[in-house]
Amino acid sequence: MKKLILGLFIFGLTIQISAQTVELPETLITVNYKYLDAIDIDNVPERVKKLEDEVLNYKNIEKSNLYDDEHDTYSVSFYVPEGKIVAAYDINGKIIRTIEKYNNVRLPLVVMQAVSKRFPNWGIVEDIYYIKYHIETDSLKQQYKIKLKNENQTITVKTNEIGIFL
Repeated sequence: MKKLILGLFIFGLTIQISAQTVELPETLITVNYKYLDAIDIDNVPERVKKLEDEVLNYKNIEKSNLYDDEHDTYSVSFYVPEGKIVAAYDINGKIIRTIEKYNNVRLPLVVMQAVSKRFPNWGIVEDIYYIKYHIETDSLKQQYKIKLKNENQTITVKTNEIGIFL
């Protein structure tokens, strides 16, 4: 009898314990998950992120006027003063490929270090950031075109996202 009462007492105490609540991070479910995975949304300038969000959130409004039967895609251009994206979508709204161009973005540290190491007395005048994405390769090709100036001389160099000169 003592075991039964003790068992019910312990059982009664365990019922009073509330379950642990775990908050999950914000989850984004999209048909364009490959594009979302390819772009590194954490390490890009805000204006680039803003335009890429527009591409991801495009809702296929009036796509019948833009649809190309020959290639089974339609292209949409997105513009801000500092950059633009031309994105090709399939009939279901999946991003097939993008071409992106941004003017005067903050260069990554590795790119700035590579430029300053190779051209020590040169200053960066302007830069252009190009991004190409294609769903079949499932990767991003990033390139920086940088205009450098030293007194009265100017040159243009190209690097990738890790500072290797092209």
